[in-house]
Amino acid sequence: MNPSYASYNDFKNQLLAAFRTNEERMNGESKTPLHQLRRAALNQFDLLGFPTIRHEEWKYSNVSGLFKEAFVLDSTTTLTASDLATLEIPNLDGNILYFVNGRYQPALSRIVSPADQVQITSLADTIKADPELVGSHFAHYADYQDNAFTALNTALATDGVVVRVPDNKVVEQPIILRFITDARNQNVASQPRNLVIVGKNAEVMMAESYRTLGERSSFVNVVTEIALDRDARMQHYKVQDETQQAYHIGTTQVNQSDNSHFYSATVTLNGNFVRNNLNIVLNGQYAEAFMYGLYMPNGRQHVDNHTLVDHAMPNSYSNELYKGILDDNSTGVFNGKIYVRPDAQKTNAYQSCKNVVLSPGATMNTKPQLEIFADDVKCSHGTTTGKLNDEALFYMRSRGIPKDEARTLLLYAFSQDVLSQIKIQPIREYLERVVTEKLTK
Repeated sequence: MNPSYASYNDFKNQLLAAFRTNEERMNGESKTPLHQLRRAALNQFDLLGFPTIRHEEWKYSNVSGLFKEAFVLDSTTTLTASDLATLEIPNLDGNILYFVNGRYQPALSRIVSPADQVQITSLADTIKADPELVGSHFAHYADYQDNAFTALNTALATDGVVVRVPDNKVVEQPIILRFITDARNQNVASQPRNLVIVGKNAEVMMAESYRTLGERSSFVNVVTEIALDRDARMQHYKVQDETQQAYHIGTTQVNQSDNSHFYSATVTLNGNFVRNNLNIVLNGQYAEAFMYGLYMPNGRQHVDNHTLVDHAMPNSYSNELYKGILDDNSTGVFNGKIYVRPDAQKTNAYQSCKNVVLSPGATMNTKPQLEIFADDVKCSHGTTTGKLNDEALFYMRSRGIPKDEARTLLLYAFSQDVLSQIKIQPIREYLERVVTEKLTK
């Protein structure tokens, strides 16, 4: 039987103690501005505590399951390249970086892009080599004042990736971040932190993937901060295919400048409890953001997608499409907010969430929101939840297609609006195969 905490406070106290133990080892480094920020974040986490279903933002997502497991922090690993062979994506080339239990693994990774095109370093190394760079961006975008998990990550994160794309550079090879949790021997908790800085008129593609090895429990709490300068372009993909014992809470915070373009696709295939926060601030004129999501919970899995698009400047555009396929006794949540500030005239913002519920035991909770404080805007939102189209299914069966095959084809077509947005071909082909396999089970 897996070890467990005696109470909610046991887990919280373990996290607070881990910070203080690390602080005692730091000597003079504990007086640096970065560590002072971490200490402030820890105090805020202590003040906030873990959210409950009484919090409006967590109304449909109960995190109490976390406290039923005891986790090892900063767990070491003996994973080798051969252990990772089963997780490989065929024909995938580019800058591929492995993080195991939140720690960068240079021996398993490869960086192929030239240094004048992009600088890719681990967060731990960058803090030592260039603390001013980290200090000028770390926690400047992801707010930890009102989010306990972001505060926790800000306080405890010690590794992740730092990506810097200089002005006027196009990164020709994608950057693939592969986060592996080694839960073969013990319950593991990790706090990765990523920072991506894209210069003026620069372009990059990046993908984050999350996988788990082993049958013990895992808890990943990750924060990715992205800053796009004027005319910058970025495609960002996130893929989660973890185990039935995995808890995943991720926050992606994006800040966009004038005429920047951000494209996002989040695909959640498996995980016991998954919460994705995607927050985008369109902090420049003529900035554009496109957000796509696909989630496919089954069993008793829970997937919660929270999005916030903050139109802070005039003449910006956002478009959002999330799709869910829910089976068995799974639960889905979509909470999408569009916020238009008073000065953000000429804003165009669109949001849509569509869901197919395959089982009477599955539940989908949706809450689209518009908060508009400008009068010259075009904004819309909508959500639908229903069963598979019986007429389409009947039509296909009348043409000789077996029921199960017809069902799979219809659901696969439903998912294509999202999967087709992934421009890294090996990842898209891999996901199409995995989605098809999951639909046929």
